[in-house]
Amino acid sequence: MPLPRVRPGTVTPSYEAVRAAQFGYEYARAPMLIYWELTRACDLACRHCRAEAVVDRDPDELTTDEAGALLRQVRDFGSPLPHMVFTGGDPLKRADLFELLEEAGRVGIGVSLAPSGTALLTEDAVRRLRACGVQSMSLSLDGSTSDRHDAFRGVPGCFEMTMQAARWVADAEIPLQVNTLVTEETAGELPAIYDLLVSLRVERWSLFFLISVGRGTALREIAAGDAERLMEWICGLSERAPFAIKTTEAPHFRRVALARMHAAGLDGAAVHGSSVGRGFGIRDGNGILFVSRTGEVMPSGFLPLAAGNVRTASLVELYRTSPLFTALRDTSRLKGRCGRCEFRVICGGSRARAFAHTGDFLGEDPLCTYEPA
Repeated sequence: MPLPRVRPGTVTPSYEAVRAAQFGYEYARAPMLIYWELTRACDLACRHCRAEAVVDRDPDELTTDEAGALLRQVRDFGSPLPHMVFTGGDPLKRADLFELLEEAGRVGIGVSLAPSGTALLTEDAVRRLRACGVQSMSLSLDGSTSDRHDAFRGVPGCFEMTMQAARWVADAEIPLQVNTLVTEETAGELPAIYDLLVSLRVERWSLFFLISVGRGTALREIAAGDAERLMEWICGLSERAPFAIKTTEAPHFRRVALARMHAAGLDGAAVHGSSVGRGFGIRDGNGILFVSRTGEVMPSGFLPLAAGNVRTASLVELYRTSPLFTALRDTSRLKGRCGRCEFRVICGGSRARAFAHTGDFLGEDPLCTYEPA
C-alpha cells in the first residue's frame, strides 16, 4: 500500500522567534523522561531490537540494591521530578520488578512500563502493575495482522498475546500507548494499524522512526521524501484520531505540524497547548536520559554514547554537566542543515540518526528534507 499523500503546509521562519518567546522549555536542570533499561533479557527476537535482546539476563545488570540507589539518585534532580519509563528487553524478566516499582513509589517517582507481548504479561501481572502504581504502559504493534506483526517480533502468537494484553490494560484502567516501528517495510501498513487501534482503548500512538542500531541495521529506513509525506498524513490523521499521535526519533514532525497549525490560523497559545507544542525542544540528551542495564548514562537508547556510569558517578551531575549532554543541549553547535535551520531549537533533528549515519552526533539529520531559509 502506498503512503497517503497530503499537500504540505507552508513553513514560516518566524516560528523560531515564537518558540523562544512563548515555549521556553529548559531541560538543563532535569530531563522530562528517564528511560531505564532494567534488563536485556526478553523472550522475543525482534528484527529491529535496539538492545539485541537475548533470553537470559546479563550478569552485570544493576543489582536490586544498585537499582534502588539509582531511584534515590533521581530524587536529587529536585521538583518536579522526571518521569521514569522502565523498559528493556522485557522488564518482566526481572524478578524484582514489583519491588522496584514499590521503591519508586516510596521515592515519589512516577513510573510507566514498556513490557514485551509475551506469556509473562498475564492478566494477573497487569493487575499487580496497577496495584504497584504504574501510571501508563506501552505495547508494540508492527503489523495489523498476526502474520505481519509476528514476522517482525520473531515469535508466533505474539500478535494475539499483545492484543489480549491491550484489553487487560484497558480493563485495569491503565493508560495505554501503542508503539509502531516506521521502516520501508512497515510504512504502507500504517493506515491498517491505525484502523486496528481505533477499535482499542488507546491513549497514544507513537511512531518510532527506525535508527540503524542493534538489529535494526538489517532493516531499511524510510526515505526522507516518504517521511515528509507520512508526517503530513499523520498531521491530518491527528485532527480526527480518538487518541494522540506522536513521533520518536523524528523531531522535525514538529516543523511539519507547526506549519499546518499556522496555515489553519492557530495562535501561539493553541500551539503551546497541543501535544506537538508540549514536546518542543525534546530530543536525544535534551529532556531525555537513558540508563542502560549496566548503569551507563546515555542521551537515549538509540545514541550509544555514555557520559559515565551511575555506579561511579552522580546521575544528576552527568546529565547537567558532562560534555556529551551539554553539547547536545547547545543548538548553536549543530552542523549542516540542522545548524542553519530556524527550527533548530524546537526540533534539533535526531541526534541518534545523525550519529548512526555520520559518526557525528552534532551532524545533520538525513531524514529531514527541509532546506533552511
